[in-house]
Amino acid sequence: MILDGNTHEKPKIDYPCKWGYKIIGIDRVKLETLVFEVMGERKYNISKVNSSSKGKFHALTTSCIVESEKDRDAIFKAFQDDKDVKMVI
Repeated sequence: MILDGNTHEKPKIDYPCKWGYKIIGIDRVKLETLVFEVMGERKYNISKVNSSSKGKFHALTTSCIVESEKDRDAIFKAFQDDKDVKMVI
């Protein structure tokens, strides 16, 4: 397939599937609490917690099963909208 500069194809994602989120903020405990609150009854794991070299920023990676694109985006938005989160990837 040849794509020109104006064509953007979304990758096909088969749901349900495991999806990961990397969350970056200043307070590690608040980030972990946020993950607990956003995930609710959903099974999830936190697989990695890193700190910047000076300890100012903390990043954690969490993953769970998402049922649909809408579900995936809702979780992303919940993380993104929290005042303690600087970035979600």
